[in-house]
Amino acid sequence: MTDAAAVAYNPFEPGFAENPYDQYRAMREQEPVHESPFGIWLLFRYDDVLRFLRDPSLSVEDANARPTMLDQMADEVLGADRDKEMGTRAMLNRDPPDHTRLRKLVSKAFTPRRIENLRPRVQELVDQSLDKAADAGEMELVGDYAFALPFAVISEMLGMPPTDADKLREWSGTLVRTLEPVADPELMLAIRDAGENMRGLVTDVINWKRENLSDDMLSALIAAEENGDMLSDDELIEQVELLYIAGHETTVNLIGNGTLALLRNRDELERLRNDPSLDAAAIEELLRYDPPVQMTRRVTLTDVEVGGKTIPEGVFVVCGLASSNRDEKHWGPTAERVDIGRANAKEHLAFGGGAHYCLGAALARLEGQVAIGSLVRRFSTIEPIAEPEWNGRLNLRGLEKLPLEVRP
Repeated sequence: MTDAAAVAYNPFEPGFAENPYDQYRAMREQEPVHESPFGIWLLFRYDDVLRFLRDPSLSVEDANARPTMLDQMADEVLGADRDKEMGTRAMLNRDPPDHTRLRKLVSKAFTPRRIENLRPRVQELVDQSLDKAADAGEMELVGDYAFALPFAVISEMLGMPPTDADKLREWSGTLVRTLEPVADPELMLAIRDAGENMRGLVTDVINWKRENLSDDMLSALIAAEENGDMLSDDELIEQVELLYIAGHETTVNLIGNGTLALLRNRDELERLRNDPSLDAAAIEELLRYDPPVQMTRRVTLTDVEVGGKTIPEGVFVVCGLASSNRDEKHWGPTAERVDIGRANAKEHLAFGGGAHYCLGAALARLEGQVAIGSLVRRFSTIEPIAEPEWNGRLNLRGLEKLPLEVRP
């Protein structure tokens, strides 16, 4: 590790949550294949990340990685006898054939046709939120809009009964910190507590749903389990948790980060406002420019050569999605700019790649198109009335709060 790289990459540095991209650029230039002090390797260039995402010889299962310093810290804080299997049964954390089987059970609800059929309902929910904002003359972008829409959509898709949205948002926001390095003992304990609360909620919902089956995704998953499709109770719980959390957390960031990018690039906002045919292309560019998920991970099963270095077997490799999305060697000299007409924007890696390509990509695209396109056309004036507050996460990095003044 070079001294320059050691200085350049520090995700715990103040201000990193607000703008990690300067560090990403420095890493691409100075040490694009980087071994961290925690024993985790990181990739920052587009070509390297794309290669790892598509490589079927790599794993996503934690059990295939050697213990790291962070694992040792977790043992000390949470106890070495804790249930280390919890959370490992979700398809996001499984290799084939388990991943293939689990994804097949869920994928029927996410076909392009089924998702497109949701457009009228998504538009209805968006219009309801914008009507309230118009009456009030203001809105809080995240709580009133970016969170409310995908939360309602995934709740309806799953067939969830009414629940305390504020509590769920808190638990969910804490749980997604498991997707990044955690070196804070208090946060480790908070994640454990949030996991227990979420598991209790989902277990209660599944028990309720067994007595109230209907035409929804959760009923279909329960039926698959009961028809002997090898979906265990623990697997059922963890797929529902994953769908419930991933079904709204990432889209919250897409709508929030994407709207802020347009507010900071008014020419592009006006371009989108005046040309609805750009809605789909704009979402691809906003996903590229400031993606909802900054990174994903793989585990090496053998030594792997990349960028002139050897990554040993049995280690976590963090694939920098956000860094890749601004790699000048792929995107050219305009990589740091927003261009909603960018011809190759859809080559972004915001949804990952390979077998683990985001199952909900079509749903996120639809919600982003309707939410952002409708917002910029509904109001001629959209002005922040306070500085944006960030959620402080390294991976699912997004806005926590952004109050806006809005006028027709």
